[in-house]
Amino acid sequence: MRQRGPVVQHLTNWVTVYDCAQIVKTLGASPVMAHAPEEAEDMARIASALVLNIGTLTVDFVAAMKVAARAANERGIPVVLDVCGAGASSLRDAKVCELLEQTRIAVIKGNASEIARVSGENVRTQGVDSTPVAADLRKLAQGLAARRQATVVVTGPVDVVADATGVTLVKNGDPMMARVVGTGCMAASVIGAFVAVEPDHRRAAAAGLACYEVAAELAVPKSSGPASFKQALVDCLYQLDRPTVERLQRIE
Repeated sequence: MRQRGPVVQHLTNWVTVYDCAQIVKTLGASPVMAHAPEEAEDMARIASALVLNIGTLTVDFVAAMKVAARAANERGIPVVLDVCGAGASSLRDAKVCELLEQTRIAVIKGNASEIARVSGENVRTQGVDSTPVAADLRKLAQGLAARRQATVVVTGPVDVVADATGVTLVKNGDPMMARVVGTGCMAASVIGAFVAVEPDHRRAAAAGLACYEVAAELAVPKSSGPASFKQALVDCLYQLDRPTVERLQRIE
């Protein structure tokens, strides 16, 4: 990624748009936050991946996402969809369904209750925060992956990354990540940057999450609370090298 510097196009959450751009830039990729449908096709010509996030959705915004996703589909670049808040309202559920039915999504990412809801489970999401899910998340993720012909990422204390052929677990990270607004949105952007350079999307998503969460573990001792943790996370991700990732990653 640092060698190629891929462009990662975003139509993302307004609350965290700066943080998503910064985390992609920190990794060595090039973020572009282009929300206008009038330029979606032009941006798709220069991008290597597209990240969609419905965290601050409106009907018009989702319409622009569809235009961008179709342009990405025509060009053959992967689309990552963060189903932020799925299960919190009927509008979110309907728009996620539309995106999945009307465009080709390569990676579906969400927390446990969001992915459970997209899988058809009768669960509710507490705003954009996960609620407990009784079902087996690995089975849910792999079932959704098979139905949608996509990679499915369930973030949480143990991340589940599934496609139709198997499941990868990423056991890195720290509880402090849940105290910072936007770490989930940033995770989607990290995945977008990794799938931009690695065609095996399950491998790419797992690698991206491992790097991101190893950096989080390294940031915790350097911080005294959520604000300093967020700053240290960016610095630690920037300084991350292969030997450190190989030593600290916990992937099954």
